[in-house]
Amino acid sequence: MNENLAALLPELALIGAAVTGLLVGSWLRRRRQWLIAALAATACTTGLVATALTMATGAEQTVFAHTFAVDTATDAGRLIVLGALLLVIAMSVETVRGHKREAEYWVLLLLTGAGTLALIGANDLLMLFAAYLLASIPAYALAAFAKDARGTEAALKYYLMGALFGTTMLAGTALLYGGGHATLYRDLRTTLPAAPYGLVAVGLVAVLAGLLFKAGAVPAHFWVPDVTEGAPTPVAAYVTTLPKIGALIAGHRLLHQALPDSDVNWPLLLAVLAAATMTLGNLAAFFQTSVTRLLAYSTISQVGYLLMALAVATRTDLALKSLLFYLAAYAATNLGAFAVVTELPHARTLDDYRGLARRHPALAAVLLVCLLGLVGTPPTGVFLGKLEVFSAAIDGGYTWLAAVAVANTVASLFYYLRWLAPLFTATDPAPSGSRTALGTWTAATACTAAAVSLALGLAGGTVLPFANGGLLP
Repeated sequence: MNENLAALLPELALIGAAVTGLLVGSWLRRRRQWLIAALAATACTTGLVATALTMATGAEQTVFAHTFAVDTATDAGRLIVLGALLLVIAMSVETVRGHKREAEYWVLLLLTGAGTLALIGANDLLMLFAAYLLASIPAYALAAFAKDARGTEAALKYYLMGALFGTTMLAGTALLYGGGHATLYRDLRTTLPAAPYGLVAVGLVAVLAGLLFKAGAVPAHFWVPDVTEGAPTPVAAYVTTLPKIGALIAGHRLLHQALPDSDVNWPLLLAVLAAATMTLGNLAAFFQTSVTRLLAYSTISQVGYLLMALAVATRTDLALKSLLFYLAAYAATNLGAFAVVTELPHARTLDDYRGLARRHPALAAVLLVCLLGLVGTPPTGVFLGKLEVFSAAIDGGYTWLAAVAVANTVASLFYYLRWLAPLFTATDPAPSGSRTALGTWTAATACTAAAVSLALGLAGGTVLPFANGGLLP
């Protein structure tokens, strides 16, 4: 049995920092709680360096009885999650500075981040469910961090839906174990084709339900707008970005490794869910006036495009590469938009952004890049990500799904322009109070995220080859 702890250094760095932060934070004075934030950033940086070294040496392996795989998908997912987590940490500095529970905020962020990393490399059904719990439970507490009425309601909805879909996922795990007599993906690959069709179908749908909840996809999307509006904005940025990365990579690994030869027509199921998710997200966002709810439905629609890669996971070699690149581009672009919203805490509606280009031109530029980027406008990273995913769908035999996605992309331009147009209004600007900026950390995060989004689009030819590679059995 390979029990190489060094292979889990990124995950251990986050867990170790969380435990250390919890203990040290209990003794630090309130004005020195920022040290835990520095510890969290150090843990993320350590994980990034360790991942870069793993990629440089090509040390792909499975560890701990093959329940965790360190391969191309794991390394790319780690880079995306840890980089995004650094942006969330920087975005949160001014929001939680001086808060009486500041240390707990950073600890919860680290724990749920570690759960997301565990989802990415999970190579076993029980490991997958344990990672689901670790990624979910701290996030419920983060949603209610402000302890106000909206946050409490959001956290309660988040928790109840998480418990429902978590229980469903566990039941699905039991059914797949009953059909395949194993929980390890490589064993299920050989045993599930001979298992009863109905047992495998119900078990797979139940397991996918938990992952769809984490991703915020139809029909497990109902929590997304309420949590995005009720939670602190940096937390909303987190829950609409990082859990999607973990859930979608975990879903791709499960489908590709455990069920490539199954009689269950899961590609069609996921194709239909992808079409429904992107369409519902776009339609619901059309006439939103709240910026957070608009972004919430925007993130739902983005999951629809990402699910296209899962639908063709075993049909084309382009699926994994397109999924990983799109996730990286989406994470940077979505966090950039949320960073602008965080920087302007009193601008809650689209009208509050009137004339922003004159008062805060840098923030207006970031919002322009990120919102047009979410549409899929060149030269942003999401444009190239969508192009890759659409190509994968066509190559995998789902041309109709690519056509639906193109139509949805064109339609989404409407509600993004509804937000962008007021930025450049010269007359009747919004009250100055609604454009009061929070601080330099959040503004710097917004600019950094927008720059990364543009860089991924401009240097996509250089970045995409790093996503080439398969999954370890």
